[in-house]
Amino acid sequence: MSQTANPATPATLDSGAAAQVSSSASAQVTATGARDRYAVVGNPVSHSKSPFIHARFAEQTGEPIEYTHLLAPIDAFVPHVRAFMEAGGRGLNVTVPFKLDAHALATTLSPRAAAAGAVNTLRFDADGIHGDNTDGFGLVRDIEVNLATPLKGARILLLGAGGAARGVVLPMLERAPHTLTIVNRTAEKASALVDQFSAAAHAAGCRLAGGSASAIEPGAYDVIINATAGSLDAALPEFDDGAFGSATLAYDMMYGARPTVFMQHAQTLGARAADGLGMLVEQAAESFYIWRGVRPDGAPVLAQLRQLLAAPGAA
Repeated sequence: MSQTANPATPATLDSGAAAQVSSSASAQVTATGARDRYAVVGNPVSHSKSPFIHARFAEQTGEPIEYTHLLAPIDAFVPHVRAFMEAGGRGLNVTVPFKLDAHALATTLSPRAAAAGAVNTLRFDADGIHGDNTDGFGLVRDIEVNLATPLKGARILLLGAGGAARGVVLPMLERAPHTLTIVNRTAEKASALVDQFSAAAHAAGCRLAGGSASAIEPGAYDVIINATAGSLDAALPEFDDGAFGSATLAYDMMYGARPTVFMQHAQTLGARAADGLGMLVEQAAESFYIWRGVRPDGAPVLAQLRQLLAAPGAA
């Protein structure tokens, strides 16, 4: 997730709000002694709200951690990670453009990271470097808990077949939906995801299909997820308006101070719309749990981030 000037930004605030985030995170250090070190690594990375989020989680749980930004050169991800480990670092969140590098670096992978083909969470311990992917978990938890929309038995339409989509398919299938339809402009990419996850879908009792927009089944879906980057350019993905109904949750993985163009369009069709800010918070909570064995409450942190986004100049 990254930022553009339009309201459909996936994961950033403006410089003023980002400064507030960074100052909040730095206030986490106390005089009680050493704290376990964590960071978010990326390029660029200064915009990331992860330090703010994890500082709030540490306050909630009392876990003694210090969490910062780590800027790595595009061609030197591994040396920077190794240096962080040698300096006592315990774990990293990984953002653009290093999720594939992190996948290659990990010595062990969780099933969801292996399925996603990308890693956004690294844990360093005596057993080596463990890679995980918490994006799909964050999406599912935001939809089911924060938005009170059960996925079990639901008809789900997933728009997009890139890395963002691939990373959430398995966690959604684990919730045993009735149908999962994957649609992409390049139909072959959607078909490839159907092939990859056919066994998991069969085990979940889910009807899995995909291709171009012609693969969309008649009738309104319960949940429609926009996993494309179209909202960055205020562009709509390919879909059928008939897929939206008054009981549909239209979810955009992007977010910003104002509703994305996808959310606005869904609302004109009578659907309920939501953005991906809760996904960001909940995937971070899962990373925190992987590192610390304690699960923080994402709801109050999500509320704080909403307030920051709504602040003057945050758009």
